[in-house]
Formats: sequence, structure tokens, C-alpha cells
Amino acid sequence: MSKPRFIRGAMALVASLVLLAAHLAMNSGSAAAAGTSGCGKTPTLTSGTHTIQSSGKNRQFILRIPANYNNTTPYRLMFGIHWLNGTMNDVDSGGGSGSSWSYYGQRQLANNTAIFISPQGLNNGWANSNGEDVTLFDDIMQRVEADLCVDPSLRFAMGFSYGGGMSYSLACSRANVFRAVAVFAGAQLSGCNGGSQPIAYMGLHGITDNVLNISQGRSLRDRFVRNNGCTAQNPPEPGSGSRSHVVTAYSGCRAGYPVVWAAYDNGHTPAPVDGTYTENGAQTWTKNEVWKFFSQFQSTSGPNPSPSPSPSPSATPSPTPSPSPSTSFRLRNEAAGRCVDSPNSASANGTLLQIYDCHTNPNQVFSYGSGRLQTLGKCLDSPTNAGSGTRVQLWDCHTNNNQQWTFNSNGTVTSGANNLCLNVTGTGNSATVTVASCNGQATQRWTRA
Repeated sequence: MSKPRFIRGAMALVASLVLLAAHLAMNSGSAAAAGTSGCGKTPTLTSGTHTIQSSGKNRQFILRIPANYNNTTPYRLMFGIHWLNGTMNDVDSGGGSGSSWSYYGQRQLANNTAIFISPQGLNNGWANSNGEDVTLFDDIMQRVEADLCVDPSLRFAMGFSYGGGMSYSLACSRANVFRAVAVFAGAQLSGCNGGSQPIAYMGLHGITDNVLNISQGRSLRDRFVRNNGCTAQNPPEPGSGSRSHVVTAYSGCRAGYPVVWAAYDNGHTPAPVDGTYTENGAQTWTKNEVWKFFSQFQSTSGPNPSPSPSPSPSATPSPTPSPSPSTSFRLRNEAAGRCVDSPNSASANGTLLQIYDCHTNPNQVFSYGSGRLQTLGKCLDSPTNAGSGTRVQLWDCHTNNNQQWTFNSNGTVTSGANNLCLNVTGTGNSATVTVASCNGQATQRWTRA
């Protein structure tokens, strides 16, 4: 016997409602997972200085929104934390090193794929009394993420000295909020509430630091070596007088929770420069290593992943003067339309360079100062007694002529050792970069992109 028509109709209606509810739930879940509540909204926040109430006090932070901000794209969120007696403005501006060191160099390398925040500490420090500074970060995130589109799986914090101590404190207490932290020359200065959960961790410290001894940095690192299940070791560190650095990625760590340790022969600075005992945010290798560490993490928040860095529009080839020491750039060959590249980001002495499709990753980013072209903490080097056709390489920086390069008005770049010109042997990906007898042709003309 068939069921009455009204029963069949009711059952069909119920089934339709169930399917509709399931559909809405699935869509709602995807939207929530893809980004914060600010996604899809017309933002009211703008780049600049903002005031916020936190723990009953007026606090300030600087916000930097990508120039091409899209409210449907979840962005990385990066905090840059100042040092004792530093300010949020120092982090935001890059100080004496300028824009190439803004947010410890990460803002330039991110190339409009991240939102940056620099909060101001009380009395220019991060005492974190009763956890009030951790609460400040919570409050800033709540305000920003309600207005802007942030990927909640890609939040990062970094800081130097006292700011490093605050980054460590966030790693301890907010390991389930931040994806990774980078601690420049830090110590346990802002407390460690919790400290038992894993988080991706990078520590950087000078072996001659006379403000916060490197043993303090090692202690911070070792907590997350344990938390992340890494194989314990005493990673190599450079010798005194070497004016170099050593970067070690720990083995055995839980998937997604790496630990990296970078030790350098220098003092209390976040911006050491190999081959010297000076510091320079435009020339330091640390910004590239930190970007390499942070940028390895991809979105786990749904169908709209955080954007990957995209190359800036290539400059129109034209003769240009020598770049200023504070400028970072790519060397783009006019004939090939491709950029000088260190294969697989290798930085060992003797690494032979090539050209490859231009991008913004650190293995194509150069700085220029004192006549040297530097990338990945090493210098562009024409091997001693090189003749025409010899491939150029990366090598520890020094002041000899074979690492001296001159940008000429016709677009060529000449070696100080032999007056040969930087040259490409072809125009395709992986074509070799050499020095050769100067002829002024397009294979020897370069622009800074």
C-alpha cells in the first residue's frame, strides 16, 4: 500500500531541509576555516599608528597593510617586537638601515603578502607584568583580525633582545596561536607561562654577545628542541675570529615543528655582517634566513591559502648607476629576462651561480655595499686569476679585488680583479653566469629589478 500523499510530501520537505542545513554547515565551516572574521569586509583600519585599550591602559601599535590588499585573501600576520629602549617606530622604519630592515627585513621580503604589526612596550620594554603584554598581543589580534583578512594558521612573531624575550614568551604561552617565532639574541626576560607545547622555533645569537650571553639563547632553544621532539645535539658554532655564521636545522623534529639555530661570530646585534664585526640591516644575512624559515609554512586553514610571494614587475632595462648600500634588488639580465640565482638557495663556498625566472625569494636578492654584491650571507666572487669564461661563485666576503664590482653607465658590471664583465652564456633557465671579455651586448647588460 502506498503512503498518503501528505506524508510523502512532509518526508520530502524534511529531507530537503536536512540537505540545506548540511550545505550551509559545510559552507560556514569552510568560510570560518579559510580566514578570520575580517575576511570579506571593507576594512576600517589603515596603515599607521593605532591606540588600543588593554589591561586598563592605553597602548599603541603600528599597522602595515599590503599595498594591494584584497579582503578575500587571508594574509600572513607578522609581529615585529622592539628591543629595550627601542620603539615600534624603530622596527617599522628599519632605523638607520631603512626600508630594507623594516620588521627585521621581513616586510621587504614578504613583498605585500603579509600584514605587519609593531606594538609599543611599556617604558620601551617588555616586563610583561602579570601577563599584560601577552594580553596586549591578544587584544591587537582580536581587533585587527575582526577588520582584516588574516590566515589564522600563519601568525608569526620576531624580536631582538628584550623583543626576543617577548617572542619567546609568546612561544611559551601562545604556541597554539602562533605558527613560528624567531628570537634574535634573546633570553628569558618576559616570562614563560606554559612552555610545554611545540611551536616552530628559530634562535639567532652571537658568540661574543656581552649583553645576553649566548648560553641564555641556547637555553631558550633547548626548551623547544625538547617540546618539538628533535634529536638533542650541540650544533656547530663559528670560531672566534672567523667573522662568519653557522645555521643548523635540527633533525628528528615532529613534522611541522622545526627548530633552527643560527650562531654568528659577532656581539649583541640582530644584523651581523659576515667578514666584519659591524652590523647593517641592509647587508645582513639574518633577514634572509628568517624569511626562509617563516616562508616555508603554508596555510592549513581551508580552501583559500595564504598568498605566496610574487615577483615585482620587472624594471625596464636601462643603464643605471651603482645601487646605494641600503638597496636590495635582483640582477636581471637584459638578453635573458631572467635573474642571477643561487641554485636551491645554496650558500656554501664555491656555489656556482645561474640565471633563472625572476622571483622574490632570498636566493635572488642582492645588496650592494663597499663594492661587494652580497646574497645569502656570501659575496659574488670571481675566482682568483679567472679568465674569460670562468663561472662566478659565492664565497665568504672579503675585501680583495675579485669581490669588487662596478656598475657601469652602459649597463655592464665589471670585476675589479680583471676588468671582465658579468656575462650569461645563454638565455634559458639554468644558463651559467660567468665573467667574460666586455662587449657591451645584451648578455652583459644588467638592471636592478
